[in-house]
Amino acid sequence: MDLPELTLAVARDGLRRRDFSSCELTSAYLDRIQASGMLNVFSHTNPEATLAEARRADAQLADADAPDMCGIPVAIKDLFCVEGMPAQAASRILSGFCPAYESGVTERLRAAGAVLTGKVNMDEFAMGSSTEHSAFGPTVSPWRAADTDARLTPGGSSGGSAAAVAANLSLAALGTDTGGSIRQPAGFTGIVGLKPTYGRCSRWGIMAFASSLDQAGPLTKTVRDAAIVLHCIAGHDGRDSTSARHPVPAYESGLDAGIKGMTIGIPREYRIDGMPEDILAMWEDGAAMLGDAGARLVDVSLPHTRYALPAYYVIAPAEASSNLARYDGVRYGYRSPEGRDVLEMYKHTRAEGFGPEVKRRVLIGTYVLSQGFYEAYYRRAQRVRTLVRRDFETVFADGVDALLTPSTPSSAFAIGEMADEDPIKMYLNDVFTVTVNLAGLPGISVPVTLDDRKLPIGLQLIGQPWQEDRLLRIAFALETAAQFTSRPAEWWLDGAA
Repeated sequence: MDLPELTLAVARDGLRRRDFSSCELTSAYLDRIQASGMLNVFSHTNPEATLAEARRADAQLADADAPDMCGIPVAIKDLFCVEGMPAQAASRILSGFCPAYESGVTERLRAAGAVLTGKVNMDEFAMGSSTEHSAFGPTVSPWRAADTDARLTPGGSSGGSAAAVAANLSLAALGTDTGGSIRQPAGFTGIVGLKPTYGRCSRWGIMAFASSLDQAGPLTKTVRDAAIVLHCIAGHDGRDSTSARHPVPAYESGLDAGIKGMTIGIPREYRIDGMPEDILAMWEDGAAMLGDAGARLVDVSLPHTRYALPAYYVIAPAEASSNLARYDGVRYGYRSPEGRDVLEMYKHTRAEGFGPEVKRRVLIGTYVLSQGFYEAYYRRAQRVRTLVRRDFETVFADGVDALLTPSTPSSAFAIGEMADEDPIKMYLNDVFTVTVNLAGLPGISVPVTLDDRKLPIGLQLIGQPWQEDRLLRIAFALETAAQFTSRPAEWWLDGAA
């Protein structure tokens, strides 16, 4: 049995049948992590501590009531505070920071017996769509295009999380999604990425990028795996004022109930100019698959979609400007040796500690919040956000259960391909995903097929708030119909160029 090839659900059942132990399962992943340096996925590992967790899980598995995640290896994005692990958000400014407390989400994973294998790479403070903006250097996707050996991005900002799952370095990974940072990398790497409703999962102990947009969620191999992880990490946390008290359903139990009689909306505004034919064909095929499964397909309109991306890139930097003000070199992390007084120390620390993309967004955010521009930019963007949310409310009030759109406007691009471009071109990677964050809705990316370059492309389903169970049910029907089984070649394991 090739343990790293297993899905989380199959591994869970195998652990309970004693087909293998958590130590054996975890060791198989640690061996692959050790051989994956070419991909630059993990920013921190501690095999000895990880195996100690696996031994504790094996002891817990002897109890018939062991929770679903017991003994399951999970990789953690470097944005989560985990006791005993460094937390740097892939930024030099947090160099050496090791929190003395646990995030709400990883606390739930530990309580469920999950084995945390380490921290994975990301765009610095989650600002990016390619995992190139990292103090640890870029993460490389395990996928390669048919027409080139160029190293591809796994997407971002949760690119390390996506690459870890796609390359079979972990059974599942935690990411965060502010404007598509779970769903876009999932689309690029041929896996499932779920962004829950805002407030469904605790934000306690997650380093904030944009507080009104950030949400934790799982990246997994299958929809069933995503349902298992979400059930583990969801729930109210009194330490987080944005955490909701909604009950957490048993997401896995209703996956195969079918979607006959459900209504799926196809938003016309997502049919953008210049969209590749492969993406359009996949979208049409995906709609047909859901129709064949018994769903009713309807065209819908979300008229303010065209304003969502510019509104997002006003609101998110504004909140980032405020949240990142705390990183000043005084209390923790990097401190510049330059400066004759505290003000100069602040300036040098932030100039040296933050990378170019973070500086760009902090400057934009500070500008739109400044006197004379607050009304013109920030307040106007918030009004647009309200209109975007109302568009979704109107569609859902008309009986639509979920919306079907592409996850990304293209397949993965090469690392460095957009390095010299206008940053707006990179921001356009979020064109299909930011509306979900602005409206606080759940969204999931499901892999469907390969494009003509033999790279994965996927479809996004957008659900009603707090209806992740229904969303996962529809996603499971799409996954079942698509039968996507492609996996990347393991050129990186052999040390090939």
